[in-house]
Amino acid sequence: MSDGLFHFAVLVSSIVFVVITTTRFKLHPFLSLLVAAYGMGLGSGLSPVQTVGAITGGFGKTIGYIGIVIACGCIIGTALERSGCAMVMATKILQLIGRTRSVLAMSITGAVVSIPVFCDSGFVILSPLARSLARQTGKSLAGFAVALSMGLYATHVLVPPTPGPIAAAGELRADLGTVILLGLLVAVPVVATTYAYAQWVGRRIMIDPNKGGDATEAVGAVTARPESSALAAFTPILFAVLLIAMRSVVELPTRPLGDGDLRGTLGLLGDSNTALMLGVFMAWFMVRRHGLETFGTWCGTGLHDSGTIILITAAGGAFGGVLRETPLAGLVGTGFASLQLGSASILLPFIVAAGLKTAIGSSTVAIITTASLVAPLLPSMGLSAGYGPALSTLAIGAGSMMVSHVNDSDFWVITQMSGMTVPQGYRLITVASAVAGLTGIAAVGLLGFVLP
Repeated sequence: MSDGLFHFAVLVSSIVFVVITTTRFKLHPFLSLLVAAYGMGLGSGLSPVQTVGAITGGFGKTIGYIGIVIACGCIIGTALERSGCAMVMATKILQLIGRTRSVLAMSITGAVVSIPVFCDSGFVILSPLARSLARQTGKSLAGFAVALSMGLYATHVLVPPTPGPIAAAGELRADLGTVILLGLLVAVPVVATTYAYAQWVGRRIMIDPNKGGDATEAVGAVTARPESSALAAFTPILFAVLLIAMRSVVELPTRPLGDGDLRGTLGLLGDSNTALMLGVFMAWFMVRRHGLETFGTWCGTGLHDSGTIILITAAGGAFGGVLRETPLAGLVGTGFASLQLGSASILLPFIVAAGLKTAIGSSTVAIITTASLVAPLLPSMGLSAGYGPALSTLAIGAGSMMVSHVNDSDFWVITQMSGMTVPQGYRLITVASAVAGLTGIAAVGLLGFVLP
């Protein structure tokens, strides 16, 4: 066996190990990725010292880049969820769009809410609203559930500050502001096509909104706080996103604001760590009526949730750190360079993420693992400069939507809270997630042709 095939076999074996241990044996992804990193290093011929050095180096570098950002993002999301602001955001969007376009309102609501709030939490929070709208309009709950879940899905994997895109952007060294702006552009057609599918399938599969709604109504009653204002609901996340976007503008090669103190100040405030930290304080200010003690409890919950995400992300970074030290990156890079794929190279991150998502079930783990695998390959694929890292991040996000099925916790949250059978879940959620992923990579490919 040639060296190239041998190293590739070691890589495939490592990925298969992660898939089997996390799905069949329920090993935590953090441990699975670390063990795979050790196996990848030692199996590829690195010495024990080199392997441990690569693991700790990749682990530490990843935490240094995304640790604060993910922690603060989780605090903001928890505060918006527990204060009822997420429900207020949904209600406001519904008022703006109108009840006659209630399915579209669900799609847009999901897309907005999922930027600060996790998919499953967002669905739990908004499911009572979807069921209520289905009852009022006399329509099947199927269309509302698909529209809401795919709207949540789109921004969850494409638009920071959700953890997956942040981790991928950090691993690929993509400008976070650029990822946010392009991610929003890609999310638009994803939401549009999944909304169209929700409309179509909602007319063909009847799910009675009057059945099985007690639990979801109870959950909604806990989180909904009508006294929360729209300003309080939207400000924390928009504030952080605006700061990050402003930094991207001032850092443009044309230097629109020059190189003086203003650029330096906006560069500091728009740094992703600073922006998300300020977003936390903005969230506290907007929900301060709940009291400092309550907000402190929410912070603790957010930090608890973020700890697992940060550690899994860092373990993925450790895996990537080992990969960079092996000959595989150079061998694969040379192979891709010889193929002269050009703009089609963007398909590689998409395919790898899609394979991992389908096998593992977790979009976040698929994003993190794929980013660590393809990061060393970006130069040889011509994606390491300009918009390449950002487009690669979004291609990974699009792949991580392909496809949601029974090994995905979101699949069960959506089907159980919407009264779907498993076959209905396959037709509704699994197919919709495939539509979302294919639309996403098509949009990313189009941006690749348009952008310089």
